[in-house]
Amino acid sequence: MHPQLSDKRIVCREFIQALDACHASNWARLTGGCNQEKDKLNQCLRKERIERSSRNRANAKEQRMKTERAWRDLHEND
Repeated sequence: MHPQLSDKRIVCREFIQALDACHASNWARLTGGCNQEKDKLNQCLRKERIERSSRNRANAKEQRMKTERAWRDLHEND
């Protein structure tokens, strides 16, 4: 399954549980019966990753602006 699910257990819990339940049946897992559950989980994880990336990008931009402002203030008296 997905190795990166350790920190995603809260976000996509219902999709993870659905895929685990489907994987309990070896026949369904081996014949592609779990493909819909896997696709839904992948979509959920992708959505969460995109949201996290957007938040990180916004935080980094804010931190960069603070740093530049601090450097500007520091060198203002030179």
